[in-house]
Amino acid sequence: MTTDEHSERFTVLRPLLFTIVYEILGSATESDDVLQDSYLRWADVDLATVRDTKSYLAQLVTRQALNTLRASARRREDYIGPWLPEPLLLDEHDPSADVVLAESVSMAMLVLLETLTPDERAVFVLREVFGFGYDDVADAVGKSVVTVRQVAHRAREHVRARRRRFEAVDAAKTVRITEQFMTAATTGDLEGLLSLLAPDATWTADSGGKTTAARRPVVGAEKVAAVLVNVFRMRRLDLRIEVVNCNHTPAMVVHGGDHLEGVFLVEITDGRISGIYAIRNPDKLVAVAVPRQISR
Repeated sequence: MTTDEHSERFTVLRPLLFTIVYEILGSATESDDVLQDSYLRWADVDLATVRDTKSYLAQLVTRQALNTLRASARRREDYIGPWLPEPLLLDEHDPSADVVLAESVSMAMLVLLETLTPDERAVFVLREVFGFGYDDVADAVGKSVVTVRQVAHRAREHVRARRRRFEAVDAAKTVRITEQFMTAATTGDLEGLLSLLAPDATWTADSGGKTTAARRPVVGAEKVAAVLVNVFRMRRLDLRIEVVNCNHTPAMVVHGGDHLEGVFLVEITDGRISGIYAIRNPDKLVAVAVPRQISR
């Protein structure tokens, strides 16, 4: 039976626990479900047996997140078109406050983490992002410390080989580039878009087959610019765009009247837009209604 102390300990650590689960699952709504289930389990724990609340709860939510991730594997395999993580609306406004945290929840990193196995992903998140000891990580994933060290090395090398160089881009510069991008895209300014896009820029759209979107990533500045012009050419007069903080970067939230059309996040490398992520699946847009707190 839950007590005020159970509730207090869990509430204090909730932003950290949510962040762990979100980085393992890439879904804010599923993370909420995992935390709810984990809290019910935590409520039955005898606190006298808990030596380190942070480690205990991190292990608890990781095990539940792994169960969820494995259960959804088939669903993701059958997904129509590219699968992107749910955008995470944050109430923090300084993306440079914690460089490690900013990179770990970036859309680019979350997409990269999708290429890891569930165990590799959990081990990488707990060890590399949150700095938990190998003993704690081993308990969380149900493996030996020796095995976890091997998994951690393999995951680390996999991520290092595939990720772009992450830059702690000046917040004001990021906002400026995003606003220039928004203006160029919505006015059909092809030359303006080309001046902002890196030569190998990539457009990735997630619709889940529920809205019109490219079924494969589009690569190359000219092709991406053409896609953008086409997407916003179909805009209605009641189109409204606001810039918010999603995944520790400025993001465009596009509304058509009262309907949320999509969330667009840009990835910036060397001062140019190297990636654009368009989340248009309505099921994944529910999460941007509520700002979240994250921590490391």
